Amino acid sequence: MRFTDFIDLASERLGGTVLFANDEFFAPKENLLKPSKPVFIEGKYTSLGKWMDGWETRRRRTPGYDWCIVRLGLAGIPRGAVIDTAHFKGNYPESCSLEACDAAGAAGLEQLEAAEWTPILAPSALRGDSENPFELDAKQRATHVRLKIFPDGGVARLRLYGEVAAALPYTGEIDLAAVENGGWVVSASDMFFGSRQNLIMPGRAVDMSDGWETRRRRGPGHDWVVIQLGAQGVIHGVEVDTSHFKGNYPDRCLLEACDSGGVPCGPILPETKLHAHTRHVFRAEVRDAGPTGYVRFSIFPDGGVSRLRLYGRRSAPAMTESELLACCGSHAWARRIEQGQPYATAEDLLAAADRVWWQLGSEDWLRAFAAHPRIGESTADARAAGEQAGMAKADTETKSRLAAANRAYEERFGHIYIVCASGKSAAEMLSILESRLGNDPDTELRVAAEQQRQITRLRLEKWMRER
Repeated sequence: MRFTDFIDLASERLGGTVLFANDEFFAPKENLLKPSKPVFIEGKYTSLGKWMDGWETRRRRTPGYDWCIVRLGLAGIPRGAVIDTAHFKGNYPESCSLEACDAAGAAGLEQLEAAEWTPILAPSALRGDSENPFELDAKQRATHVRLKIFPDGGVARLRLYGEVAAALPYTGEIDLAAVENGGWVVSASDMFFGSRQNLIMPGRAVDMSDGWETRRRRGPGHDWVVIQLGAQGVIHGVEVDTSHFKGNYPDRCLLEACDSGGVPCGPILPETKLHAHTRHVFRAEVRDAGPTGYVRFSIFPDGGVSRLRLYGRRSAPAMTESELLACCGSHAWARRIEQGQPYATAEDLLAAADRVWWQLGSEDWLRAFAAHPRIGESTADARAAGEQAGMAKADTETKSRLAAANRAYEERFGHIYIVCASGKSAAEMLSILESRLGNDPDTELRVAAEQQRQITRLRLEKWMRER
């Protein structure tokens, strides 16, 4: 597969921006990410020199190099770059290099200069007036790249192709096919007039060129695309937008779940009539094909579609009993949740976790409580220590009072004090403990059980995010 088949992570249409450059005397840095092909206008000059459609620095008279920093539109793992020196013939750089880092989106120049930059392209020779393609050696998620040119000169365009690294929620409905959610159009039968990736781009199409359009079919058959979803999920809603396609829209469409090779596994939207220049939204017509990570979208017989949206909910990944026990120390709870798999969506898993928990008896609750360290007590359990991060700033008096309250609590109720500690300060946890000492044992057992339920849910969500 060519790396140019991946998404251009630096694309302006995805929010890519050239943030900083050490020099842009002859032509501004913003030109680097323009979506259009570079142009040359004979005889056009500015007060500083020849007008050029790219980024161009002044002639360097001291040792060193020039650079610019790009914030990617979508964080991801870069797989390849195209350094385009179109129309730069006697003024292109001799060579270039690329570095990447993972930083906050709002990071300023000072923070970015202090960031840990990893080389992804060693200094490499450039050709003038050419598209210079380079495969990249990147293994980590990147949010920013730094382009260095040696020693100076002009670059028309920078394209940075790679895999989107999206952090998707496990609850709520999302567009599983959207490029910003990690969707990717793997293959297409034809894309003569428009790229297949346009189907899943953000926003509405601006015109026909901003959609997927096939040539006129003169024989039997139909056109199609295979889409890898950003995450495995269950699709509940489909939007097929034929905006701008008036005399060349498809007559019908079909959406099917499929495997990675595009072999259909079951219909999601049966063959359905389409209309010109229309945003079609289908929900009642959508069939439950179960969790899927790939879909095949077919159009009959040919034509153009501006956008395809596939609304659904993420599937729950399979969990082992030991992974479940790390979320809740009750063996009975872990066994029942494991036996109930698979869960169609993450929300089904979370709902089952709550339901099973409340069906257990007090002995199972107490076993879950016993798996926790005491609040404020040092522990080798990194997960529990992270949940109790609020203890890190506790003063000596608060720690002492908390230890005494813990002892009083255990003497009164016969089990350790359980509280969902995430986001709470030591003073807050102490105040909650002291207030609960006034509960009767039965009431306090259910209060503690509710706190355990909240802890379990947070741990399940964290585990799923890290998958």
